[in-house]
Amino acid sequence: MDNLQHTIPVRNWLNAHSQPLLISGPCSVETEEQFVQTAKLLAATGRVHLLRGGLWKPRTRPNSFEGVGAIGLSWMVNAKNETGIPITTEVATAEHVEICLKHGVDVLWIGARTTVNPFSVQEIADALKGVDIPVIVKNPVNPDLQLWIGALERIYQSGVKKIVAMHRGFSHFGDSIYRNKPMWEIPIALNPQYPELSIFCDPSHICGRRDLLLQVAQKALDLGMDGLMLESHLTPDMAWSDAKQQVTPLALIELLDQLQVRATSTDDRNFVNELHALCSRIDKVDEEIIQLIAKRMNITGELGRYKKDHNITILQVDRWKEIIETRTMLADKLGLTREFIMNYLEQLHKESIRTQTRIMNDDAGGVPNRDNATNSTSL
Repeated sequence: MDNLQHTIPVRNWLNAHSQPLLISGPCSVETEEQFVQTAKLLAATGRVHLLRGGLWKPRTRPNSFEGVGAIGLSWMVNAKNETGIPITTEVATAEHVEICLKHGVDVLWIGARTTVNPFSVQEIADALKGVDIPVIVKNPVNPDLQLWIGALERIYQSGVKKIVAMHRGFSHFGDSIYRNKPMWEIPIALNPQYPELSIFCDPSHICGRRDLLLQVAQKALDLGMDGLMLESHLTPDMAWSDAKQQVTPLALIELLDQLQVRATSTDDRNFVNELHALCSRIDKVDEEIIQLIAKRMNITGELGRYKKDHNITILQVDRWKEIIETRTMLADKLGLTREFIMNYLEQLHKESIRTQTRIMNDDAGGVPNRDNATNSTSL
């Protein structure tokens, strides 16, 4: 089965000439006047390629605004007729799909709270069988690449080939400047696996606040994402949902004008040659790093045998603390981020624990429990 290998790139079906490709509109469709007037202002910019608006809103707590529902479809269609811009809305059930198709919605999107549930995604996929309509699939709320890919595959296997993966960030515990942490490494991992798959970014839901939108949108474009979804409202401070992350159409244009849209390639031979030279230098350093890691793990094996011979436990907490302190201090001096070096050290430590556990179990003929070995790093 050619899972996601033959999706149709967004530029082949979305009529778009300006850069970047842009989906915009209010978080929620509130009234006909609110949506149509916002749509007209967005259309006047000449920069919006798809009008968005939420009709069914999956809210965290009951008794909050959960959307106007199906009644808003006719308002969205009126906005489409007034502006000539196609429309998109979120669907979470087969019933939503059917009523949207009946009203002529141009593009559907599956939200993060739906993507997380394979049963719900399959219900939507079943309702889409035999239908030629583009579908946007937002990442699941939790940082699980395989769950996101699974949702994309379910839609693809229903026969839909016009698919967009939408990065909107991930839920997290603890303090953060973001509403949903970007965790860029997850959407980045999609591209090499599925090069034909279009990937958009939703800075509004990542940020949760207006002042961060520009930097997140710029990073998305710098990473080669195909487009953006940015929420815009006629009067955002009076919005019925997610007021802090929406901007006026005028502010949207100001934001777009500050973005730098970079080329994905160039015919400049001097640039290509210099790029190749730099990449070759990186390749050489990577090879040296891997050889050094292999050397380090060989020493780790010697360490494990020495501990075994002297009946000493694998995990030495004081030594681990010393490694963290000295290596992070060195990383600071060299301009490396503490987060990066900690991720590196934790992976090395896990592999060290696995290696020493295997050595400890050799005499007994046992097979080391990799899960237990990994958990030994939880200090």
